[in-house]
Amino acid sequence: MFVNMSSVILKALFSSQTRVKLLSTFLLHPEEEYFIRELTRLLGEQINSIRRELENLRRIGLVKARHKNRKKYYHIDAEFPLFGDLRNIFAKEIQAESPVVASLKKLSNVQLILLAGIFTGTESKVDLLIVGNVKKEMLEALLLQDPGLKNVKYSIFSEADFLYRVSLKDRFILEILNDPRHLIVYNGIQKEIDEARGKK
Repeated sequence: MFVNMSSVILKALFSSQTRVKLLSTFLLHPEEEYFIRELTRLLGEQINSIRRELENLRRIGLVKARHKNRKKYYHIDAEFPLFGDLRNIFAKEIQAESPVVASLKKLSNVQLILLAGIFTGTESKVDLLIVGNVKKEMLEALLLQDPGLKNVKYSIFSEADFLYRVSLKDRFILEILNDPRHLIVYNGIQKEIDEARGKK
């Protein structure tokens, strides 16, 4: 019975582009809540379309609503049976398709790009770790191109600083680097990392 119900729910979830945008926003930012007009601005969709899809998501139990300050706010229900699976699906979709990730890969002065947190559906101190000569302002401008990534937590390290921390077995760096669920989408310094790991 549960398998059939899951199939029905999944079919309902992915039949609309507006719904996909809403799902991405809610699933990747489960701690946030949004009111309808905020979502229309954020996603660039018509208010009637947003309202209709929110009702569809509320009807199957994935999204909940509450009134606050004369506005109706919507948020994801993290207790929904398929919450974890759906979040992983959308996190992986962002890994593969995000124009932001594609833009980062094209930068000539980047040595390593690692995705964690919201990108991989894992608990992590950062969502994005970059090694290279990348200006904070440039990275933030890239992230702002995707409304779903506006709250991404990131860390930027120079190559020298990163390798030094690896050699010291810095806990913050190694926790992120060693988690097999995290995804390294570009790595031009693996040899240097291996050498740094070998230092006493």
